[in-house]
Amino acid sequence: MGQKTSPIGFRTGIRLGWQSMWYASKIDYGNCLVEDQKIREIVDRKYNRQMPRGGVAKVQVMRTRSNIKVTLHSGRPGVVIGPRGQEVDNLRLELEELTGRKVSVNVVEVKEPELDAQLMAESVAERLAKRSSFRRTMKQHCEAAMNAGARGVKIICGGRLGGSELARRETQMKGSIPLHTLDADIGYGVSTARTTYGAVGVKVWVYRRNFGEEIEQRVVSGHRAGSRRVSPGGRRGGGVKGGRKSGPRSNRAKKVEQPRRKEKKTVQVQQDEPESGLKTKPEPELKSKDEPKKGLKTKPESKPEDQEKQE
Repeated sequence: MGQKTSPIGFRTGIRLGWQSMWYASKIDYGNCLVEDQKIREIVDRKYNRQMPRGGVAKVQVMRTRSNIKVTLHSGRPGVVIGPRGQEVDNLRLELEELTGRKVSVNVVEVKEPELDAQLMAESVAERLAKRSSFRRTMKQHCEAAMNAGARGVKIICGGRLGGSELARRETQMKGSIPLHTLDADIGYGVSTARTTYGAVGVKVWVYRRNFGEEIEQRVVSGHRAGSRRVSPGGRRGGGVKGGRKSGPRSNRAKKVEQPRRKEKKTVQVQQDEPESGLKTKPEPELKSKDEPKKGLKTKPESKPEDQEKQE
């Protein structure tokens, strides 16, 4: 049987850093661990479970002997900070009451929220709670991540999808997700949609790039980037390997008739005067009616002297 593990925990300490950085003795270790979990629960309840949503994707905690430094990675830093920093001050006071130490709060903006797995999971769960179509929601988020430059996306929703009586699991995937490759920068996010007919779980995997590489932005021109044409046979380019034409004529690609070009009509214009350098035919001379036609014999005119002799 396959033993599945979190992509973040699998890479922590090898390619990714720790989300809690501190050292404690055996006596204080358990208390510090519980405090970190309570800090994350407070931040999640304050910014991700009530309106307006701040979109906090990750919380980092650093401890010294007397101070605690909390860093919030948010897709909407303006909502987290609040007007004149009022929201951050309220959070700082609440955390100081919990821990009994001096707390400093920093807010860092997530530059690419479309490629953050946790933010994507929260967005999918929010739309499912509003009774949106789960298939359309999953497909739209996959296409948005691929257009933003991701190499692969996978979304799994499980529960009473669409209000059905039997719970089931639906998966939407685009690109590739190399979970066993430690060099692959793969984000993982989990969220829950609380609906009237039960809870629906959402899991998201996003393959952004390999560590040390930059994300390539895809140019969308006329069609959606990242989309692939898949034939009924399951392969790109046709039902047979290599993309050859086979099977009935209905499966073959139809030839697209190109529009015919309109022929330009030429109009001849008679010119009165011939241009210089051009030879023109001489106009035929008009013959008068009195002139005899060729090939006909005519009687010679009689003179007056001959007329007298005849008389």
